[in-house]
Amino acid sequence: MTYPHQTEVAALREQLSTDIVGQTALLDRLVIGLLTGGHLLLEGLPGLAKTTAVKALASRVHASFQRVQFTPDLLPGDLTGTEVFNPAEGTVRFVRGPLFHDIVLADEINRAPAKVQSALLEAMQERQITVGGVSYPLPPLFFVLATQNPLEQAGTYALPEAQLDRFLLHVRLDYPAADEELRILQLHLQASDPARSLGGGPAPAVDVPTVLAARQEMLQVHVAESLQRAIVDLVRATRAPQQRLAGMDGVVAAGASPRAVLALAHAARALAYLRGRDFVLPDDVMALAPDVLRHRIVLSLDAGLREVSCDALIADLLAATQWP
Repeated sequence: MTYPHQTEVAALREQLSTDIVGQTALLDRLVIGLLTGGHLLLEGLPGLAKTTAVKALASRVHASFQRVQFTPDLLPGDLTGTEVFNPAEGTVRFVRGPLFHDIVLADEINRAPAKVQSALLEAMQERQITVGGVSYPLPPLFFVLATQNPLEQAGTYALPEAQLDRFLLHVRLDYPAADEELRILQLHLQASDPARSLGGGPAPAVDVPTVLAARQEMLQVHVAESLQRAIVDLVRATRAPQQRLAGMDGVVAAGASPRAVLALAHAARALAYLRGRDFVLPDDVMALAPDVLRHRIVLSLDAGLREVSCDALIADLLAATQWP
């Protein structure tokens, strides 16, 4: 089966690779998030192009974009908007906040307090904002990309599990390869014309109606029943890994929820669509499983003492799963 908008999405992905050198997995996952409408949590050290990649995506999509720098003194109204009283007319009107945009970059999301996290949680899950007892729908494209630094923990607030579960993917970034880093330097030295920078505004690759249509096409990508069963088996294994792996008793305090099953299948569909197919392969599921599961598994204190990491556990479970 061919999809009319598949080539346009592929063109968007190709243009992103001209904006960002390396970070291939990150760029794939940005497009996957755009296709599924699922939110992404990007974790990595400063200077790994997290914010730059998000800005590149926003510049390539003809959609409204807003960056919000999360700080400890941020208030819920700074995100959602507030009601303003007009004394001259004796009326109250709602002034919309930055969440009322198609693409929202929540920079250093773990620096915001619990009340702000709660306001963001409703927006991410319900795709609406409630202020003064009135609910306001968010744009159909609404897509949150959040970043956090894994090292600097002073003045930060751990994201609650309920909010972590709302992120489709938790993407961890690493340093680029040596040749990629050299290419980054060369491009930076060649970019003497300010118009060539991302801020110069490259021509959009797709518009909002195209993305929304692509989302509907992506839902037609086929997932075989045997692969569906393998996905369910993998997620269920995160709750009791000792049934699959020797010596893993007591390492998991809480496994992935059924939402992980839906997220993994949905993300795999998007990856298959992005790669030009109308069906999902086991490789699609295995490629995305770490990003889907790592933030949905809570390891026990015993796991820390035994130096069992979440990513290592997922890798072992992937190897122990029977794939069609």
